[in-house]
Amino acid sequence: MIKTKICLKIGAALFFICIILAGCSTYPPKPTSVKPTGLVEDKSSEMVYGWLKSLQLPNGLLESAEDSNFVSTYDNSLAATAFSYKGDFEKAEKILDFFSKNLETEMKQSPGGFSQARDKEGVPLGGRPHRWLGDNAWLLIAINNYHHLAGNNKYKELAASLEAWMRSLQDESDGGLWSGFDKDGKRIGKATEGIIDAFNGVSGYDSFHKRILEYLKTAKYWDPEEKTFLAWKEHPKYKYALDLHSWGYCAFPNMPRIVLEQADRYRTTKIAAVNNKNITGFCFEPDIDNVWLEGTGEMVVAYRTAGMDFMVEYYLRELEKMIVPSKKNGNIGGLPYATNRETGYMGDVLWEGADTNPCISSSAWYLLGKWGFDPMALGRNKNIPSRDLF
Repeated sequence: MIKTKICLKIGAALFFICIILAGCSTYPPKPTSVKPTGLVEDKSSEMVYGWLKSLQLPNGLLESAEDSNFVSTYDNSLAATAFSYKGDFEKAEKILDFFSKNLETEMKQSPGGFSQARDKEGVPLGGRPHRWLGDNAWLLIAINNYHHLAGNNKYKELAASLEAWMRSLQDESDGGLWSGFDKDGKRIGKATEGIIDAFNGVSGYDSFHKRILEYLKTAKYWDPEEKTFLAWKEHPKYKYALDLHSWGYCAFPNMPRIVLEQADRYRTTKIAAVNNKNITGFCFEPDIDNVWLEGTGEMVVAYRTAGMDFMVEYYLRELEKMIVPSKKNGNIGGLPYATNRETGYMGDVLWEGADTNPCISSSAWYLLGKWGFDPMALGRNKNIPSRDLF
């Protein structure tokens, strides 16, 4: 623990020096009275929200980027959450209605779960692509937030089916969750990220949740020394992943702030490909070869939850440098996926346009951070016995 604290202090000092050398805006000192104010709107957020609304298709779905013919279950879940918080329930319902209409033909067909990706007509790509635990968990989180904010229970059956499917993925031998099924119907191995998402999405606290906590601890995907969740713990290069810090902090009650402080290992400053601006943010993993804008937005939400408002304001300013106008309407726009087309988690090079075209994920997390809305807050209220926590 002493070594960890020393490394964090050294890392923070080097970060301040790098900002000065790079000519970036001065890193802010902690203010005395900056408080989250709930729904915050200004020209930047209005521009991004306008762009998000413009993506909705007649069938209710949103393409992940303009004219991409690529529709992500995860991205649409984020959009539904943003629409719900903004009070645009009709737009949220159009998304959720699509999945509700496909409950019998997709979710309830073996091996279960909704497809990770589909075309703009709603047809799963490749016929039957991967059905990931995490994507379906975020859909459940979106439904839970819609029900809470709209004050109804309209998608009760859809939520119950998602929950039942996720519960069916629990390994009886150790309590961990399988990550879903690949295109051939084969079971996908366990992943910390998806397990955390499902823990948060499935309401309440029972043996399902208790066994997940036991699994994360006994299988050593929670490092009690570093206070960090681990991804591929057997592989030194891919042991750490940024979203395990932000989502790990937000998904569970009473998490220590050091979970977020440990994210310093991903912090970097890059010259963005789309506008040549210096952008400071967080990479996917410790190779720090780009700034992952979606992940940086996730950190903003986590910082708000932790009450670290000086960090919120700083990274919101960095994200707002990356708002790119729509090619269809210059008055609206969103944020690309990353500053540069380098690698994502596990070394895969990002797709063409990831660093130049606005996308839902980065734009939605920016909005949630700007508005001060943590989509995991509702699922964090589980009355978990302190002895079961980390």
